[in-house]
Amino acid sequence: MRIGGRALSKSGTDHAFDIVRMLRALTPILFLIGSAFAQTYPTRPVKLMVGVPAGGPTDSVARAIAPDLSEALGQPVVVENRAGASAVIATELVAKSPPDGHTLAFVYITHATNPTLAPKLPYDTLKDFAAVSQVGAQTMVLVAHPSLAAGSVQEVIALAKAQPGKLDYAASDPGSSPHLAGELFKYMSGTDIVPIWYKGTAPALTDTLAGQVPLMFVSNISVLPHVQAGKLKALAVTGTQRSPLLPDVPTVAEAGLPGYEVRSWYGIVAPAKTPKSIVSQLAAELAKIARKPEAKSRLARQGLDLVGSTPEEFDALIRSEIEKWSKVLKAAGVPGKS
Repeated sequence: MRIGGRALSKSGTDHAFDIVRMLRALTPILFLIGSAFAQTYPTRPVKLMVGVPAGGPTDSVARAIAPDLSEALGQPVVVENRAGASAVIATELVAKSPPDGHTLAFVYITHATNPTLAPKLPYDTLKDFAAVSQVGAQTMVLVAHPSLAAGSVQEVIALAKAQPGKLDYAASDPGSSPHLAGELFKYMSGTDIVPIWYKGTAPALTDTLAGQVPLMFVSNISVLPHVQAGKLKALAVTGTQRSPLLPDVPTVAEAGLPGYEVRSWYGIVAPAKTPKSIVSQLAAELAKIARKPEAKSRLARQGLDLVGSTPEEFDALIRSEIEKWSKVLKAAGVPGKS
């Protein structure tokens, strides 16, 4: 029995060693298999959710970026519009999507203002998303319908002070760039101009062109043809420098409000818990696109400065914008939405 026992014990030990040797031999193979799976992203079309109607500047930027990103990823990148509630509808959908990188949100400045304007958001802006990259930024221009008896920033201010609460401006959702530009203008000029709400830039611009609303802050590229055709008057741009698209139009700061600056920004976020490898891959591809001369030139003609930031840089921007605009909105007495 002792001999049999020794033989059985030796056989068990040898078996254990065999398993260890086999696992060591398989480790490189398993690593390669795992790497192969990791490199298969994306395995199907990627949806880029946009929280505004088609036709506005945010939608236009998303659609301008999508073909380049599609080429880089080797899968179609499909822009899908889910407008409403200051982009909350589209953003919530992404927050609750599987964290596999196949459903992304194309966000803009409302992503940073909604926490102030809508305290009861159906998601946590900082916890439920993984920042991927800031795609780009652009300035806006303050335009007026030709019928408005004001041809400059100073004349708008004088008119607004002479008629408190009676001068309107078109705004696409509370917390959007046009709204923030108007609130900062109102706050710094000591005037009482009133936002008229629209579900997106396109319908707001339509009514401004029709003279239903006399003023609007809007992206340069959206109104350039209308300014050139004399259908709108360009009064001032919102950046710290003049726009190459409108070189003869002063900045708001030059025109009478020193320190005034509002820039629209755009970026991509993914659901929280999206693998870092996927987030890094997306950010790297967007950075490559931002460095492509053809892409830079093409989008510059649309008034967009490509950025292609890292996930960490975009996360820092979102946090700083939440803090900045929270102060501005609260100082302006803008109520939160229920």
